[in-house]
Amino acid sequence: MSRLVETVVPGRLGVSFRWLVTSAFVTNLGDGLALAAGPLLVASLTDDARLVALAATLQWLPPLLFGLFAGAITDRLDRRLIVVSVDGARAVVLGVLAAVIATGHVSIAIVLGSLFLLGTAEVFADNASGTLVPTLVHRDDLAVANSRIQTAFLTMNQLAGPPIGAALFAAGTVLPFGTQAVAVLLGAVLVSRVVLPARDPADEAPRTHLRHDITEGFRWVTHHAAVRTLVLTILIFNVTFGAAWSVLVLYATERLGLGEVGFGLLTTVGAVGGLAGTASYGWITRRVSLGDLMRIGLVIETLTHLALALTRTAWVALAIFFVFGAHAFIWGTTSVTVRQRAVPTALQGRVGSVHLVGVFGGLVVGSGIGGLLAERWGVTAPFWFAFAGSAVFVVLLWRQLAHIAHADEAPVAAAAPVADD
Repeated sequence: MSRLVETVVPGRLGVSFRWLVTSAFVTNLGDGLALAAGPLLVASLTDDARLVALAATLQWLPPLLFGLFAGAITDRLDRRLIVVSVDGARAVVLGVLAAVIATGHVSIAIVLGSLFLLGTAEVFADNASGTLVPTLVHRDDLAVANSRIQTAFLTMNQLAGPPIGAALFAAGTVLPFGTQAVAVLLGAVLVSRVVLPARDPADEAPRTHLRHDITEGFRWVTHHAAVRTLVLTILIFNVTFGAAWSVLVLYATERLGLGEVGFGLLTTVGAVGGLAGTASYGWITRRVSLGDLMRIGLVIETLTHLALALTRTAWVALAIFFVFGAHAFIWGTTSVTVRQRAVPTALQGRVGSVHLVGVFGGLVVGSGIGGLLAERWGVTAPFWFAFAGSAVFVVLLWRQLAHIAHADEAPVAAAAPVADD
């Protein structure tokens, strides 16, 4: 057993990182349950495509509203304490939702409100937890550490969680949400065991206004070509992705004829593809430049939307999700490693929040577009929009992706001073 643990999480990464990655496995399992059960709960209460898309929007809107504030708070306060406190609050919200479902008083309004609260809590928890890895492990081990965190996400959130969540939902609507509450609470307990190193005095800055701190993070991103390109790319491509994925539950059930468990299987197959990407990541990055890797990934994403728009066959869609899952893992691991290596410790929270706003800003805009398109022209319309939009964006961003190839060559610049007005 000890040899297996050493292989999965090498001892050089530290005991605290092992607590963190264990928490990631547990929490991602809970979130994976909701990944299938949440849309199924919404779909069981309404068949209005606009409300289904609104449910996705309300989960994606909080990072856009509160992401920058969360980043500034992360760089000011105890990051471990933020994760523990907010995950505790998430467990309470989930417990209340489970109780409402169990007593038969659930409504679409209550579900939508709960999704917004849970999304808001996740903004603070995810931003703070994302800064813990570069604090706990050496710079040279970031790729290994991030791949382990990504493995937790893939195996639990994407692979195991959704089909279990769908099966639990079929057995009893309350079950996946009650189980998620327990998992999130346990994850908070595990993070509480993490011991962070003392902050370098050089990273301590005079206390300033939050607006100053947020502006400082923005300015750093705009002056760093690789990170700026990552944020711009994820913003644009999540508009198209968000349009398609906001109605995925309707696409799976109406277009492909999949049931509740079958819908969860789509995400599971994507996670299997992600694990294949995990296994081949080192081999690929030794042979393909980061810039070319990003270009190939965006072409794959564009063709994914086209293929899903064309097919009516479930097994073809499953094969597409496998390839997309591999792309998503490779893109995500490369993106977070480039960012963590480039960003100074004192700015990790704020720069991460700028990236988060890019991620969810695109998703919010895209989900609104997807709901309108699906309501007017059917569930494949968002996928056609996603294909056309992605194809245009690939052409426009093609040259900019070269910046990422030189990310490790650029020196880490100190934050530019910002006037406190």
